[in-house]
Amino acid sequence: MAPQHCIVIPGDDPLQIADSPRLDALREVAEVQLYRDRPASPEEQLRRVEPATVIINSRGAVKWPGELLRQLPGLQMIVVCGIGTDSIDLAAARECGIAVCNIPGRTAPVVAEHALALLMATARRLAWFTARMKAGHWDRRLSDSLAGRTVGVVGTGNIGTEMIRLCRAIGMNVVAWSFHPDQQKAEQLGFRYVELPELLATSDAISLHVRLSDETRGLIGRQELLQMQPGTLLINTARAAVVETAALVDLLNAGHLGGAGIDVFDQEPLPAGHPLLECEQVVLTPHSADQTPEGVDRLNAGCVENTLKWIAGQPQNRVV
Repeated sequence: MAPQHCIVIPGDDPLQIADSPRLDALREVAEVQLYRDRPASPEEQLRRVEPATVIINSRGAVKWPGELLRQLPGLQMIVVCGIGTDSIDLAAARECGIAVCNIPGRTAPVVAEHALALLMATARRLAWFTARMKAGHWDRRLSDSLAGRTVGVVGTGNIGTEMIRLCRAIGMNVVAWSFHPDQQKAEQLGFRYVELPELLATSDAISLHVRLSDETRGLIGRQELLQMQPGTLLINTARAAVVETAALVDLLNAGHLGGAGIDVFDQEPLPAGHPLLECEQVVLTPHSADQTPEGVDRLNAGCVENTLKWIAGQPQNRVV
């Protein structure tokens, strides 16, 4: 009997799931079509997924605006290999009856570890010292200690909570802000919820862990950056659009901010000549916070599990 479902992975670039043994479980219940390169045009993207009942969007660089979703009457579900669903027009998916499923929480420890690494590298000026030494200089410039300092964690979901644990473990004081404060969590982990203006004005470092939505787009704009005390460190492993990039660049170059550790960008890959590349006190990573062998496998396992549950009529982690 021919499989009832066709699962298409339309653009697995950079490599995420193509060589994963997790795919074997899907091949037992469905036809699986996988493309290792990104589609070159919207027309090519549509051609690839035309037979799909399920799309595994392993890379957020493959976007699904409404005008494409409305041309796929046979599509029933899109599953992403991660948490963020901002590559998909969720309103259009709802309109078309397409379920969208993500994988919350699985890589929270991995991402939080990366956020802490960015914070420590930024505080200790590791990228700057490395560049100076490669250029033949032996600078003795002072860097920042973190123990005893205050970190403001914006968003206390799975990743934000893990970041709080790590920061507390190295001796930092923690304040946090969230759309949905959890006082029991605060008592258990030893931090305080405060309003966002207070967090901005009193934190020595700020780490962003909110999902991208209409409410969080531009959450940290020029005004919010100016509310931060001089020398504040800003860490972003959430989404680039949470921060106003042009204002961030201006205030880094003006010396108002002490530095920034950034894993997410308005344009990915980051193009040559981008203003962030010219900032002195930044630590930059290529949207790789969850890209460890353990992190990738957890994402692939969650993606496959979501797909199998959907096919079995037991959907989980459903956004739409």
